[in-house]
Amino acid sequence: QLQLVESGGGLVQPGGSLRLSCAVSGFTLDYYDIGWFRQAPGKEREGVSCISSSGGSPNFADSVKGRFTISRDKDKNAVYLQMNSLKPEDTAIYYCASRLFSICVLNPSEYDYWGQGTQVTVSS
Repeated sequence: QLQLVESGGGLVQPGGSLRLSCAVSGFTLDYYDIGWFRQAPGKEREGVSCISSSGGSPNFADSVKGRFTISRDKDKNAVYLQMNSLKPEDTAIYYCASRLFSICVLNPSEYDYWGQGTQVTVSS
């Protein structure tokens, strides 16, 4: 059974950093793209970043370029989202999701399996 579990969210001041983790089980990262998405209250879910099954060619939303990085550890079957220079507008529930493919995209509808989400709040 494919499962994704996010962790690492919390409350941080503007300008601070957080690292989110996505632990996956039931499948190998060799064959699945992993995406990070977020949803703020009253807004649609949006793509933040993704990494392909090959581990290359990550994508980032324009709003996070230069501030967020994505990485993965195949031995630990985990994907990470490092978020720096956080802004209040980054506040949202963050989700990771997977899809069986080799070129990652930031469209949530392209992803099949989802975690339960982790709350990120950026506030002073």
